[in-house]
Amino acid sequence: MAAASVYSSPGFDFSNTIRNSFLNDRGLSAPKATSTGTTIVGCLFKDGIVLGADTRATSGAIVADKNCEKIHYVTESIRCCGAGTAADTEFTTALISSNMELHALSTGRKPRVVTAMTMLKQMLFKYQGHIGAALVLGGVDATGPHLFTIHPHGSTDKLPYVTMGSGSLAAMAVFESGWRPDMEREEALQLVTAAISAGIFNDLGSGSNVDACVITASHTEMLRNFVKPNERVQKEKSYGFKRGTTAWKSEEIRSLVVSEEVTRVSDAMDTS
Repeated sequence: MAAASVYSSPGFDFSNTIRNSFLNDRGLSAPKATSTGTTIVGCLFKDGIVLGADTRATSGAIVADKNCEKIHYVTESIRCCGAGTAADTEFTTALISSNMELHALSTGRKPRVVTAMTMLKQMLFKYQGHIGAALVLGGVDATGPHLFTIHPHGSTDKLPYVTMGSGSLAAMAVFESGWRPDMEREEALQLVTAAISAGIFNDLGSGSNVDACVITASHTEMLRNFVKPNERVQKEKSYGFKRGTTAWKSEEIRSLVVSEEVTRVSDAMDTS
């Protein structure tokens, strides 16, 4: 195996490629990309932005949380939807939210959406995709409404409607057929609901409820559990069995209450 230089040169350091090829030659393959298991969307309308997300959190093939929150606070008029590793999306958006508040205090101005986007993309690019955060950033500032997607490696897009996550293709099909410029608030909200619902019902990594957030120049409205399409209904049949249905051969009852007896072994200690 070739040896890497002991001197650190300026710029990017690719010396780990030698290590990676060494491990690959010995059967230890590089990690594969993992599915995000989420549907998050956003679209522009006449007065601002509507963001949407499902509420299912998965751990492999197990549903870890049926009603998690994926629309994260950044500033009063900026929100960020997160897909990918839950801890990465939560702490990345919290860090940028803190930095945005410091930026606003430093400049004395209301922070812009492009500022949050730049902070996020620079941080994610710095970690070369090892932070598993695929984000939809939306908000309204002095220059108007803005909507971005930020990929885990740091690339960004600015579009009038966007989708991310494992259910993004189903959601994008709804946007491609239903979105139009200058929609009213209710039209945009219903379109986002339909897009998230498409992800919920067509993607196993997405599920449960629909969260939405409407951002305008004067107000931000968080609509938690806006639609609940998967509420449990009463079962059609009862599965109660009467006592004695299953027979048993023997019975033993043991007391699990432990009793103890304390015996005094001597009188009080002599302190004279």
